Amino acid sequence: MGIEMEKKRNIAVIAHGGAGKTTLSEAILLCSGVTQHPGSVDKGNSHFDYEPEEKKRKISISSALHHYRWKGHDVNIIDTPGYSNFLAETRGSLRVAGGAIVIVSAISGVKVATERLWNYADEHEISRIAFVNKMDRERAGFFRAIDDMEHVLGVRGVAMQLPIGTGPEFKGVVDLLSMKAYYFKNDTSGAFDTKDVPEDLSAEAERLRQTMIECIVESDDNLLEKYLDGEVLETEELTSALREGTLTRKFVPVFAGSASKNFGVNLLMDAVNTCLPSPVDKGAIKGHAKGTDPLTGEIIEREPDASAPFSALVFKTHIDPYTGKLSMLRIYSGTITPGSQIINVNTGTKEKISHIYLLEGKDIKETPSACAGDIVALTKLKDTCTGHTLSAVEAPVVFDGEPRPATVLSYAIEGKSKSDEDKLSVALSKLMEEDMALDFRRDKQTKEFVIAGAGQMHLEASIDKLQRKYHCEVELKAPKTPYKETIRGTARVQGKYKKQSGGHGQYGDTWLELSPLARGEGFRFVNSIKGGVIPRQFIPAVEKGVTEAMEAGVLAGFPVVDVKVELVDGSFHSVDSSEMAFKIAAAMGFRDAMAKCNPVILEPLMNMKIVVPAENLGDVIGDINSRRGKILGAEPTAGSQTIRALVPMAEVVTYAPELRGMTGDRGMFTMEFSHYEKVPSYLAQKVITAAKEGA
Repeated sequence: MGIEMEKKRNIAVIAHGGAGKTTLSEAILLCSGVTQHPGSVDKGNSHFDYEPEEKKRKISISSALHHYRWKGHDVNIIDTPGYSNFLAETRGSLRVAGGAIVIVSAISGVKVATERLWNYADEHEISRIAFVNKMDRERAGFFRAIDDMEHVLGVRGVAMQLPIGTGPEFKGVVDLLSMKAYYFKNDTSGAFDTKDVPEDLSAEAERLRQTMIECIVESDDNLLEKYLDGEVLETEELTSALREGTLTRKFVPVFAGSASKNFGVNLLMDAVNTCLPSPVDKGAIKGHAKGTDPLTGEIIEREPDASAPFSALVFKTHIDPYTGKLSMLRIYSGTITPGSQIINVNTGTKEKISHIYLLEGKDIKETPSACAGDIVALTKLKDTCTGHTLSAVEAPVVFDGEPRPATVLSYAIEGKSKSDEDKLSVALSKLMEEDMALDFRRDKQTKEFVIAGAGQMHLEASIDKLQRKYHCEVELKAPKTPYKETIRGTARVQGKYKKQSGGHGQYGDTWLELSPLARGEGFRFVNSIKGGVIPRQFIPAVEKGVTEAMEAGVLAGFPVVDVKVELVDGSFHSVDSSEMAFKIAAAMGFRDAMAKCNPVILEPLMNMKIVVPAENLGDVIGDINSRRGKILGAEPTAGSQTIRALVPMAEVVTYAPELRGMTGDRGMFTMEFSHYEKVPSYLAQKVITAAKEGA
């Protein structure tokens, strides 16, 4: 697109919810001249939070992209969600970013969600700079925020500036590289006056500069040697070492400002150009051939070169009921133009590109070409989804996409009318294409349609979108717990079916022995017939009769598991016996035997990992205990506690909003199925009664 690869940047803005990510992104567009007036989340005219669900809640729900040019650099900026319900969007965006601006609140410091996002950035080796925002607010603390970063995130934060004033008196910064003072104009323009360092700050500024230099030179052996020899270091040398240390993630440069007042934003944009990586700095991306194991198969590399074979990863999808599907992709190598022939390597589908678009918030702008390092959008791709790789037909390669995250909250869902029921599956399938954190399935046992997501707010926003985009009205209710039944004793029972009604009758006679299996073993059928007392051709019918009877146990109609059934004896009639007769006889015998084997109800238990602020540890453990949970352990992490517990599923179907309430939205959890265990006797009858009433 006419600019050197070294001058391209792809950056994400990340932080916990409410830290000011969207406000900063709007200020960047204003400073770069992309917009003449800053958009506002509160006023509902943001260029990034433009979906109705975002305007309603005044938060970012999905990642939004824009681009700007600043001092000869082209930058794609991704404004990401920060609330725990929507972090899957942020994780997917970090997959294609080269660098990130991490916002730390000067008031509240680092929160749990920021820690989680920091770990995502580590996974993708993202270089970062930090912006301590809200320096104009009461109780703001620049160095307290840096200390919090180092304590919670375990990172070395390097102050690049010294604030001039704090709170409402914040009016500028001393740049520790140039040793100049910048005084911001209070008109949201981003402009500033350059002056000498104030005398009352000169000693502190010099001390911080020495600390900064000592940290920076450690990333360059030659520069370190010069520094130790007492030689004067030029600003250009320090700037080069600053860039190297940031790219290699040895430290994180930290800047100060106020996004809402546009204080320090343009200085931060200079740091994006100076410190964060270009596609060339990120180097070749590794992929593999289709159908090979990405860990053990042949590695295929693609260099960030516009003349190399084309390759790109689709990292986000947007579907509009009227205009169709927009596939957003990060190009890693090669060049495309309208008319280019490419292939979706995951599906084998060849695609012809009709139009290429740049992303500008809710708008798109057509561009004549795109090449390595660019983030663009394509329309009308046939069966391309998020996570798919697009490639040159003659040089296919597969890049690994982000896996779907585990869901934490589920509801049974049904349409309010027949028309809504008819639209539901198709509409939710399209929402799942857009939203990797959303899941929709039919539970085989309960026969319910279930929608699952990252939390209460996530599901509420999804339902709002379902209604707005697809005019599908639904009702949600707590899903049924998939209980099961099993036995604890043994029994030997005859199952006999005999029916005579003119002509051929029906005759089947079986003797079954039931015994329990270890938990999780499922079902085992053993044929111990000898001497042909039951002909061989009827044995499969006996097993089928048993398995069909196991679909509904004798206590509450739940499926039966962990049972061994042995066919030990029986008899047949040469004329009246049939497969149907033996199937019925076996089912009768199984039900009779199960009732005599001390049947019990089993419930699913979930392995839970709960991350909460340290001050909430006691409350959360007490709550888990009240839910019949078993605490497996609790271990401290920086600024938080990680609890591992085993909890009955029935007790945590609505846990997400309850944890949010206990921790002020600072707690997060994941859970996965562990195993089944017997329901306590004092609860079993309630489960049985509820099942019969709901039948």
